[in-house]
Amino acid sequence: MKAARRHTALLAAIAFGLACVGPNGGTSDAQRIEDVADRGDAQRRASTRLVLDGLDADARGDARLAQSRYERAIQIDASNPYAYLALARHYVEQQDPDRALVYLDHAGSLFESIDDDTPGAQTHLIGLRGAALRLAGRSQQADPLLREAAQRSPALWSDGRLDAAELR
Repeated sequence: MKAARRHTALLAAIAFGLACVGPNGGTSDAQRIEDVADRGDAQRRASTRLVLDGLDADARGDARLAQSRYERAIQIDASNPYAYLALARHYVEQQDPDRALVYLDHAGSLFESIDDDTPGAQTHLIGLRGAALRLAGRSQQADPLLREAAQRSPALWSDGRLDAAELR
């Protein structure tokens, strides 16, 4: 009887572990914004739709429109952490690490204040911080963060960057 319980517990632990591991061996907890677009009140949903529009504009190479969408999303819902996350990603792509780090700090604070989705967003917060620090010439701090992001989500972070379509 005890052996059967141990066997069942072991199988449950293995199943849980496999559910947490991505196809390339790393965890696949990276959050995509479209996965949360229908959550929250009307204000949050409208803000998140603007973030998605901004990511689409960034993917098309229209950085000015993308930035205006992210900023409008923040005007509509200043507590939407995804708007700050997308804006941080945008500033990394625009080679502005100082602004990116400010928005990452704000996104991180907002994610900490909610229980929902924080683990999934952590991969992007870690990776984007690493990318911004690398841009700022702080490779010694950046490299471990980028390695961690790549380990957590190899499909998205193996190249050391997060493009708009990957965050969308």
